[in-house]
Amino acid sequence: MIPVANSRSDSPMPSLPQPRRIPRQSRSRALVEAILEATARVLTERGYAGTNTNLVAERAGVSVGSVYQYFPNKDALLTALHERHAAEMHAAMERALGSPSAAGADTRDLRSKLASLVQAWLAAHRVAPELHRVLEKEFPFFDAPADQSPTDQGIRQRIRALLDEHRSEVVPQDPELATWVMVQTMESLIHAAVIPPGAPCSAEAAGQAIVDLLAGYLCGQARRALP
Repeated sequence: MIPVANSRSDSPMPSLPQPRRIPRQSRSRALVEAILEATARVLTERGYAGTNTNLVAERAGVSVGSVYQYFPNKDALLTALHERHAAEMHAAMERALGSPSAAGADTRDLRSKLASLVQAWLAAHRVAPELHRVLEKEFPFFDAPADQSPTDQGIRQRIRALLDEHRSEVVPQDPELATWVMVQTMESLIHAAVIPPGAPCSAEAAGQAIVDLLAGYLCGQARRALP
């Protein structure tokens, strides 16, 4: 997902390892998903050093040749897991916000949509917090920069569209800056709330605080209870 304050320096970074090929048919997509799910389980259980393509293949119930057909090494698998996570966040966002073209049928105000989005992302992150810890804390350098990830760009564009839909409610005058602040705030705080040891409160309380923060910045609203 869109990286927050990662460990990249200002010096040029080597290209991230990429899949050998992109699955096109439903059978090959199911195979790749099984491989990535197996990678997630092995990585969570054994860490980076204990993860290898043979273990991934065994856990996925496929031959190691099937793994190499799509991924040249375990680093390419980690890069793919980061991109899969971004795709999951994009899907959760779309379910929470709906399509911009259907905005006229959605009468919720901006704060209510922010609450739906934050809750959706919190729920998605809570599915596998230990995996997120490994990806975001130990190996963030396998996450493509936002400007090189089509999925991350899609997330940013949808957030910008959300602010455009509610421009009469938004106080900041620079929509690009407001979009950046919103995405970075959600990324940073949701990760901090969910990744072990997590927030010093319930996920619900953390989510409410994140919504309060975003609504205060975007709309100048004081805290109020959600229905």
